[in-house]
Amino acid sequence: MSKYEKLAKEIVKNVGGADNVNSLMHCVTRLRFDLKDESKANDEVLKNMDGVVTVMKSGGQYQVVIGNHVPEVFKEVNKVGNFSSESAKGVTGKKKSIKEIVLSFISAALAPSAAVLCASGMLKGVLAILTTFDLMSAENGFYILLSGIADASFFFIPVLVGYNAAKKLEMNLHLGMAIGLALCYPGINGADLSIFGQNYNVTYTSTILPVIFTVILAAYAERFFNKHLSAMIKNFVTPLLVLLFVVPIGYLLIGPVANAVANMLSTALIGINEFNPIIAAAAIGGLYQVMIVFGVHGVFVLTVYMNILNGIPDPNYAALGVASFAQTGVLFAIWLKTKNKKLKDIALPAAISGIFGVTEPGIYGITLPRIKHFVVACISAAVAAAVGAIFGTKVYTIPGMGIFKLPGYINPDDATNSLIIALLVMILATALGFVGSYFLFKDSDYGDDTKSEFAKKDEKGTLKKEEINSPVKGQAIPLSEIKDETFASGILGKGVAIDPTEGEIHAPFSGTVLSLFPTKHAIGLVSENGCELLIHIGLDTVKLNGEHFTAHVQQGDSVSKGDLLISFDREKIEESGYILETPVIVTNFSDYIEVITSNKKQVSEEDVLITALV
Repeated sequence: MSKYEKLAKEIVKNVGGADNVNSLMHCVTRLRFDLKDESKANDEVLKNMDGVVTVMKSGGQYQVVIGNHVPEVFKEVNKVGNFSSESAKGVTGKKKSIKEIVLSFISAALAPSAAVLCASGMLKGVLAILTTFDLMSAENGFYILLSGIADASFFFIPVLVGYNAAKKLEMNLHLGMAIGLALCYPGINGADLSIFGQNYNVTYTSTILPVIFTVILAAYAERFFNKHLSAMIKNFVTPLLVLLFVVPIGYLLIGPVANAVANMLSTALIGINEFNPIIAAAAIGGLYQVMIVFGVHGVFVLTVYMNILNGIPDPNYAALGVASFAQTGVLFAIWLKTKNKKLKDIALPAAISGIFGVTEPGIYGITLPRIKHFVVACISAAVAAAVGAIFGTKVYTIPGMGIFKLPGYINPDDATNSLIIALLVMILATALGFVGSYFLFKDSDYGDDTKSEFAKKDEKGTLKKEEINSPVKGQAIPLSEIKDETFASGILGKGVAIDPTEGEIHAPFSGTVLSLFPTKHAIGLVSENGCELLIHIGLDTVKLNGEHFTAHVQQGDSVSKGDLLISFDREKIEESGYILETPVIVTNFSDYIEVITSNKKQVSEEDVLITALV
């Protein structure tokens, strides 16, 4: 079994199974599912799964945030689900809004090629440095070769986008590429053509929208021809008819309109910046992380791409480029300030990841749950972006991520100054985030301080233990025997399940309410000694949306052993068809030498249910 195979199986299972998946792609940190019915996905299980940072629903996609190793997980999920462009076909159970469809399509058309475009942009930046410092001549043969390599992805971007769009639309991938190639053909780009009495002189190299809309039309045409042509001839006649009818329409009608739309968007963004570049930069820099959280940053990036491909240095991308550094500074401050070992262990890798532009693990795992520090990152990015605008920072080619953004900021006409200013703005964003969070962060604000005192021996040198009483009266069941494979496998934690005979959940120890799910069917606690416990009332009861449950505490409340936490109506829940087997699990079991469960069959609130040895 590979490293991520087990995780992949659990992900496929909890998004509703392979049959519930229309399509799957991934970006830098997320698996992006297009599900037939999102209600079949088990959000809470996925969010609490080891190896998953969180779950987001945005832009018509069900996004499972993984982190830096998402490519490896993506491969395993594809194997487990046997996904391909053909195997994921199906009718969606929930009709998506126009906004969701557009956002999903834009992401699918651009995201798979983003890494190649970033790499090409970085190479262009490096070449600018080489010529500025007279390390290589622009007439040098090797320079010309590298310059051609760097420019190729941007020049022929319609080919890349055509392939991606065709894959999203489940049409012939090579036909999508052929449409992109046709739109880039030198003989018809920038040439004076007289067709049907009209004169045309258009260019589609280095454009995005013309090929997207042309491939959309081609997908419908391909389906029509395949439906009405004989199986004997459609394999070669369908591509012929699509190229013959659709590409001319794309060239003569769709392309000019799409280019006009692109120019309008570009002019609008540049106009906003020209109205007040400092305010515009502060707004873009400060809000970009919020765009990431809601998954709508792709549309903004699309317009920036169009500017750069049209040879327009873009100040907006320069503004959003500082956001990752502000987040990184915050993460470094939290790592340095916290005394909580577990938080330290996740904050440092998240901060290092942020240096290279991947901030989702830090956002979802650390700063967003500690919202004050997410705000610090946004404000720091806004201030640094505004300072950058004062000095006129812009990007001249599509940059990489994080520290690799630097080459994109290099002005070929003033490489030294533009590079120094960009570097100083990035340092400023990092410093502001670090200082703000360093002075504001307190473990006690989030209950993190209670987690740093366990894992110690008593004065005699013997191992300490954490005793956890049963939170409810009922019959104890080995966790491995319950009817939920995720809990039964122990992937979420170690413990025991209880089939309750009463409808009240009581605090099994004194501590803090770490999380209370909006549906009230589950509660997370942390003891005074740092033991993290999840009590999940019933199986799949999240679907009740809180009906038949009453919470008597709130998230962040301090509780004493025996306090009433949640009451529920056993009879009505069972009448609704749900099983009330209630897992009680230690989620930070890896912090303990051993987690021992009671061998009693019948338990009550007075009985020790779990003993965790430190």
